[in-house]
Amino acid sequence: MSVLSTRERNALTDEKFGLPDKRAYPMPDAIHARNAKARAAEEFNIGNLSSAEKARIDSKADEILGEA
Repeated sequence: MSVLSTRERNALTDEKFGLPDKRAYPMPDAIHARNAKARAAEEFNIGNLSSAEKARIDSKADEILGEA
């Protein structure tokens, strides 16, 4: 997986994040979108993410992956 540097992450617009209000789950490309879906599922399963937040992340990732 490609790694985002701090500079690259900070340069992303809010629209490139699964949770833009928290600037969490960056998705500048398909690789990061797939990873965001996987990490969101893990966080949801252990109770650190609400179902609404997971749905927002999944929706954004699906849009990037062409699955929407």
